[in-house]
Amino acid sequence: MTTNKQQYLITVWHQLLEYLHSNRNIATTVIDNFYVPCSLYDLSDEKAIIEAPNIISKEVIQADLEMLSASFTDLLQLSHPIIVEIYQKSELPTDLSSNDFSDFKSSDFESMPIQQDRTFDNFVVGDCNRESRAAALACALYPGKFNPLFIYGNSGLGKTHLLMAIANYVMKNDPTKKVYYTESIKFVENVVNSIRDGKIDAFKKYMYSVDLLLVDDIQFLAGKEKSHEIFFTIYNELINNKKQICIASDRQPKEIKGLEDRLISRFSSGLSLGIDSPEFETSLAILQMKIKQNGYGIEDVDKEGLEYIASNFSGNVRDLEGAWNRVLFYSIEFQKGDEKISFETVLNALKNQAVVSDKTGLSPKKIIKVVADYYGLTHQQITSKTRTKNIANARHISIYLCRKLLDIPYIKIGDEFGGRDHSTIISACTKVEKQIKKDPNFANVIKEIEKELTA
Repeated sequence: MTTNKQQYLITVWHQLLEYLHSNRNIATTVIDNFYVPCSLYDLSDEKAIIEAPNIISKEVIQADLEMLSASFTDLLQLSHPIIVEIYQKSELPTDLSSNDFSDFKSSDFESMPIQQDRTFDNFVVGDCNRESRAAALACALYPGKFNPLFIYGNSGLGKTHLLMAIANYVMKNDPTKKVYYTESIKFVENVVNSIRDGKIDAFKKYMYSVDLLLVDDIQFLAGKEKSHEIFFTIYNELINNKKQICIASDRQPKEIKGLEDRLISRFSSGLSLGIDSPEFETSLAILQMKIKQNGYGIEDVDKEGLEYIASNFSGNVRDLEGAWNRVLFYSIEFQKGDEKISFETVLNALKNQAVVSDKTGLSPKKIIKVVADYYGLTHQQITSKTRTKNIANARHISIYLCRKLLDIPYIKIGDEFGGRDHSTIISACTKVEKQIKKDPNFANVIKEIEKELTA
């Protein structure tokens, strides 16, 4: 039974033979004796594969590949040259099926949109992200040299911005490069749809042609076994061909449960760098940039108000944006006149929003920093999903002190620690309280940290 794909290939081959008769200076005897016995094995908008019955036909047609490329391009009305390859049956590529999959268009698998306004120029650099930004720029400058680049950190810290910045830099400086950005959920969707429609080989071939692959939120690939297999194949093909792969996740490779060991191993073999929550100076710089992007000047907002926002909403960039948008809305609605946005307006707008104690001036970020310094850890490690004993212990202490010294809701504390639910926060507080009662040395540690926080 002839499939739609096979019939399509037969039709195009006959059209090509007629085109050669009418438009190319090839003798009829050559076409009849060497071209007619051949067939079109596979065709896409990138490549045509011809099957020859014997070595003689192959060698004769091999000499006309450039002319055939131009002929296919004209016949199919393509805007770019098409690659033409010819094989005998025993030499045919093994990754192609026997022409039994449906027609496809490369547009079926197109990249997700790349936001052109996210560049290296408008990425605010601080101690929290300096290394990751430098690594991202290095990958953009020298694609394929640092493979893969794996950027990890909590939501809203700028991972996607860096992926977009790499894409925009490469596309601007070398428009011939094929750049592909996807979220892992979209990748899984493409795999599922391709398998369902019989296009999985077409999908893999399309992905093999990519020069720069950017994958966001790779943690959502966990547990998707078939997608693991397809991604592993694509990953190896691109790496072997010196193509650049950049990946973002909310945690380090080894912390992603449900991800195959072979993928974790490959991700870990590259350049892995974390992004931390911004410190005060970086938060203030990010806030000032956001204000300018809204068409306002820094002088339009009271300095003390700016510092209040930067101090109390520095968990991530989205928190800063949300706080500023709330202040902006509140000032338009309730502050009379065209004077600058006052500190009082900022306080009223963010009433019950900021996670800070008016009495102590403490914030969860400061508590985490002091505890992290005490144990020789980083903010990222404490708020991560890592469960090693020393990190978990420091995390529990940080959570306990947030609750004791700031007296903020469990759910808000959970947000500061990577989105943990309130039951996890309660459990951490309970563990620390029990440990204080039964272990004098542990109790002394808590006192030392509290003394430093309240000094």
